[in-house]
Amino acid sequence: MSPEEGPAESWRRFAFEVPGAEIGILRGDVRRPDSVTDRAIVVCHGFKGFKNWGFFPYLADRLAQRTGALVVSFNFSGSGIGPDLETFTDLEGFARNTFSRELADLGRILDGLERGRLGEVSFDPPGRVGLIGHSRGAAAAILAGAARPEVRAVVTWAGIGSVFRYEDHFAEGLERDGVMQILNARTGQRLPLYRDVLDDLRANREALDMEAGAATLGPMLLIVHGTADEAVPVREAYALHAAAPGSHLAIIEGAGHTMDASHPFPGSNSRLDEAVLGTVNHFQRFLAEDPV
Repeated sequence: MSPEEGPAESWRRFAFEVPGAEIGILRGDVRRPDSVTDRAIVVCHGFKGFKNWGFFPYLADRLAQRTGALVVSFNFSGSGIGPDLETFTDLEGFARNTFSRELADLGRILDGLERGRLGEVSFDPPGRVGLIGHSRGAAAAILAGAARPEVRAVVTWAGIGSVFRYEDHFAEGLERDGVMQILNARTGQRLPLYRDVLDDLRANREALDMEAGAATLGPMLLIVHGTADEAVPVREAYALHAAAPGSHLAIIEGAGHTMDASHPFPGSNSRLDEAVLGTVNHFQRFLAEDPV
């Protein structure tokens, strides 16, 4: 069930400008539990993803229903998705997006949670926060989780093992022309990408070190990955797990990069629900007042 289909009292939409950015608006949804809670979970999409894609509304609904946490799902300001929340109309924003920008966006969401306000949506500030990131969104979730004391649990789904996996690929086109075209296979649209992302990788190696961030999380980190992931090989999950002593690894046999979900969302499946169940259990455990 998407926010548009759900009961009006259970969710509210927010939007606010990103201060100091040339172009940037953070748009998202806040799902409220039935009772007052001191827990929140933030959902981060990946490259060419967005908060309304495929399984994301389903995941956010299940997290809210089963954990009793306030759940925030949002579009990164450089996602490329415009005000209609469905199509890539902000091509300049997409072209200038970087990993550091996504980390800063997530920081602004966490700052809003701390204040008890995101855009025009207000709530009781939660004391304990969980983060979940899919694919490239795993980078922001891990790095923010390592830096923010209020974050008590982090989950990655089909997460990249390192942001630097892209460096050689980006360099091939961006160093020559300063711009490259990224194909959106779902829509056939070609999306521009500027060398901002390459410059960011090279200027911020230490700050963007996912393995170092994961190592500080230890048992708070759950890594969920499918053996049939065609976009991020499962070996990256094993490498990240090895870099984070005490972390938890959940390998889903036969699951692809999106846990076999598609867009528009046709409904759940056994592999997606396996990922959801493991994620819910992890958040229930580590967002508890006294995790065991």
